[in-house]
Amino acid sequence: MLFFMLMLPVTFVCRAQLPEMKNIYATLPQIKDSLRYVDALNRLAMLLYEKNIDSTFLLAKQAREISNRLQYAKGKADALNNLGVVYDIKGNLQLGLRYYNEAYKSYTLLKDTANRAQARMNIAQLYQESGKNEKAVANYKMAMGIGKKLRRDSIMAMVIYNFLYAYPDEVNKDSVDFYFNKARKIGEKYKDTRILLALDQLEANIDFRENRVKKGLALLTNTLDTVLKNHLYYFSLDILINLGDHLLLTDTAKAISYYKQGLTIADKNGYLIYSQVLTRKLRDFYRVNNNSKNELYYSRLLIAFNDKHDLLDNESGVDYMDYAVKEQQLESVKLRSQYKSVFLALTVVVCLMAVVLIMILWRNWKKTQKNAALLRLQFEQAEAATEALDVINKNYARLIKIVAHDLRNPIGAMSTISSILVDKSLGDENDELIKMMQVSADNSLNLIGDLLNTDFEEQQEPNKQETDLNVIVEQCVQLLNFRAKDKNQQINLTLSAEPVIINLDKEKINRVINNLITNALKFSPDGEVIYVAVTLAGNTALLTVKDAGIGIPDDIQRKIFDPFTTAKRMGTGGEQPFGLGLYISKQIIEAHHGKIGVKSEPGAGTEFFVLLNLAKY
Repeated sequence: MLFFMLMLPVTFVCRAQLPEMKNIYATLPQIKDSLRYVDALNRLAMLLYEKNIDSTFLLAKQAREISNRLQYAKGKADALNNLGVVYDIKGNLQLGLRYYNEAYKSYTLLKDTANRAQARMNIAQLYQESGKNEKAVANYKMAMGIGKKLRRDSIMAMVIYNFLYAYPDEVNKDSVDFYFNKARKIGEKYKDTRILLALDQLEANIDFRENRVKKGLALLTNTLDTVLKNHLYYFSLDILINLGDHLLLTDTAKAISYYKQGLTIADKNGYLIYSQVLTRKLRDFYRVNNNSKNELYYSRLLIAFNDKHDLLDNESGVDYMDYAVKEQQLESVKLRSQYKSVFLALTVVVCLMAVVLIMILWRNWKKTQKNAALLRLQFEQAEAATEALDVINKNYARLIKIVAHDLRNPIGAMSTISSILVDKSLGDENDELIKMMQVSADNSLNLIGDLLNTDFEEQQEPNKQETDLNVIVEQCVQLLNFRAKDKNQQINLTLSAEPVIINLDKEKINRVINNLITNALKFSPDGEVIYVAVTLAGNTALLTVKDAGIGIPDDIQRKIFDPFTTAKRMGTGGEQPFGLGLYISKQIIEAHHGKIGVKSEPGAGTEFFVLLNLAKY
């Protein structure tokens, strides 16, 4: 149905088009306001498309050029819409779609909801013409969705009509009735004769689909009478074709009369497209019915109409495709110009930044030269100081070991003598003093042993050999059981079910295990159990020593592996700490490419763990 395929601007009023066109023509030269002038051009272009599509094109083109110059967005959007009409009628659906889509984007920026709904409807109709029904339905539904938000809902009636007319099966029957009644209420509200007549035509089509042919024909006939009385000749042609198509099989004479009546109206009013459509229908009818005389007549008539159409196209002097191509070329030139301008601006900015950067780099280079000279001097001084400190440290370490070695014999003698005297009763007061002397001597010997075993210089590589970790741990536990008995403590040992063969230095690993178990005994109350375990996890051996002692606060945990750490506390039995055992243990484990760590909570005990890789180093 060509008429409603071209119902475009929202402001479209169906009655009194001719007087309105005459009025616009008369007042156009007197309009001084440029924006009003553009609006008048667009309005006139829209009213002329039924009569003279060339005039529509030229007026829309002029309106667009003025709008671009004045930066009048609304005028440009309406002009794009009218250009879409031109290419739609000319049959160039691709260009029609392009201009409709540009108009839609412009209306969106303007927040013009009514015209957005109308543009979406136009796009849907173009997709419908090109047979892309899925896209057509999607755009109709978008138009319906936009139309629901309108305060002025006249456009909604047009959208509903076109959607229901084109795709009635896309809406369920209950919804069809709802939308149909809604559209009719809108038409009655605005007293829009043409939309009400169009809805009558739609209702007749619904009757035809529901096999109420007699009712549909009666309604369509009454609608035709009303349309002709209102001189809506362009609209009447769709109804005449519709009636002819429905009567062609049942009342041939009546159908042909409707076709001929339509042809007369089209020819009289210059509706060349309809003249061609109706002539083709009559020719095809007579061809099917073997009426050679009438077939020849209407064939010649169709040729004449086609020639007339070609002649009008040639005489119009308007090259639509040339305009579209040149417009695209102009847009491309503008884009290239914009890109060049942006590129030039970026080039200037980059050059300025390069100059600034060079100046900054030059200044920094000068400063760097000065700083380098100072740094060289400071480095030479620091190197000399480092060498001196290294000599001092080596001498200091050597001195510590010499002192520790010399102290071991006399203190060992004191320990031996005190252990002998402990077994002899010399009175309560003397016995207590002797026990204190023995404890002090033993603690001093432990400190001396740690000092002698500590490597204050570079860590020496351990003397590794394949050893079963289970065996070393078991030996350490057996030797330390006697110390556990002093505080009524017990060592609970769990060994791996499989041999744990590792390349390690037996003596040094033994020292680590001894340190960890001794610490657990030292910081656990009397009567507690110390848990020692060896387990396998893939290629890694895990040794854990867990107690339920006093625990280690967070601030101390970070320092316990430092040499001569200040994070030292007395044991639960008054044992003296020295701050070297864990430092030595960490050195040994790291030399074995392992890891040592701790988990502890104050008052809840401590767990030390050692991870050693089974792979050979």
